[in-house]
Amino acid sequence: MSGATEILGRKIASAGDLESVVRSMKALAASNISQYERAVQSLDHYYRTVELGLSACLRRAGAAAPAPPARGRTAAKAVGAIVFGSDQGLVGRFNEVLVDFVARELGRNPGRPNKVWAVGERISALLADRGLDQAGLFAVPTSVDAITPLVGQILIEIGAARAKGDVGEVYLFHNRPGSGAAYGPISKRILPLDQAWQSKLASLPWPTKSLPEVIEGTVPTLEAFMQGYFFVLLFQACAESLASENASCLASMQRAEKNIEELLEDLSRTFHRIRQESIDEELFDVISGYEALTAAPRGARP
Repeated sequence: MSGATEILGRKIASAGDLESVVRSMKALAASNISQYERAVQSLDHYYRTVELGLSACLRRAGAAAPAPPARGRTAAKAVGAIVFGSDQGLVGRFNEVLVDFVARELGRNPGRPNKVWAVGERISALLADRGLDQAGLFAVPTSVDAITPLVGQILIEIGAARAKGDVGEVYLFHNRPGSGAAYGPISKRILPLDQAWQSKLASLPWPTKSLPEVIEGTVPTLEAFMQGYFFVLLFQACAESLASENASCLASMQRAEKNIEELLEDLSRTFHRIRQESIDEELFDVISGYEALTAAPRGARP
């Protein structure tokens, strides 16, 4: 009986330690969500500046604006995909949901090869299981400051692939946070540029009465603003993916905490029951001994 209570005591202590770890991970995930959400919001002013710069260049370029390549020239080229996942576990079905979405979207063009740049070892392994050819693997940033270098590396990889003519279209896949701990996968085509998108930007109203002038030439200025535009898209996708990852982690930790609390409750009940049975058994032994001692004189002869 004493051995059982000792084992249960160790189990209760281990569960309590695990509960402390889970609570720490919950607090860290909640803090990270706010950090990455603020990073996305901070892009608004930068994106507005880039958007106005693109509008000025496209308005000035007019018919000379870069148009998307013709379908005949890109039909045989691979479809590039940038997929933001996670490096770590304990995030529920964060990666599985995204991989299912990527495979379904890329599978709509059967016969066309795919080149995938994966961000995260977990998502990379799942993509490999689906037979998707991977052109590169990047580590998931661990902070907001680490997002910018990652985006720069991705832009270099995509630029090199397009310069070689290996990629025709480029899509962006990631999870976007919703209300509470919810999230969902989304995709966006970032290349080639859509003509309707260019026309919309060119007709964007200027915020002041003085219209801008492009001094250093339309083409190099437009290319510089396009780099800024791609930077915003990738930075936003990465930050939203990280916020979704931490939201999924938070939900997983909440479920784990609930399970641990239920386990602790069951263990505590079992511990107290066994302890009470042990106490009752000892009391019964004492009472039986007392009755045996007091019964002997009554049966003895004078």
